[in-house]
Amino acid sequence: MKPSVIVRFVILGLLWLGLVGYILAHSQFTLYTLFVIVASAIIIFVPMYKKYVKR
Repeated sequence: MKPSVIVRFVILGLLWLGLVGYILAHSQFTLYTLFVIVASAIIIFVPMYKKYVKR
């Protein structure tokens, strides 16, 4: 895997973690918030995994 792809994963991962932290800090933890967090991770990371890692 190229270093540029690793940097993309790291930047998106840090941004996603920051947004998850914001969600958890400003709302109650319910099954709905868990669903939103898991769904957003799938939407963000699965296509990138398929494009760059699974080749």
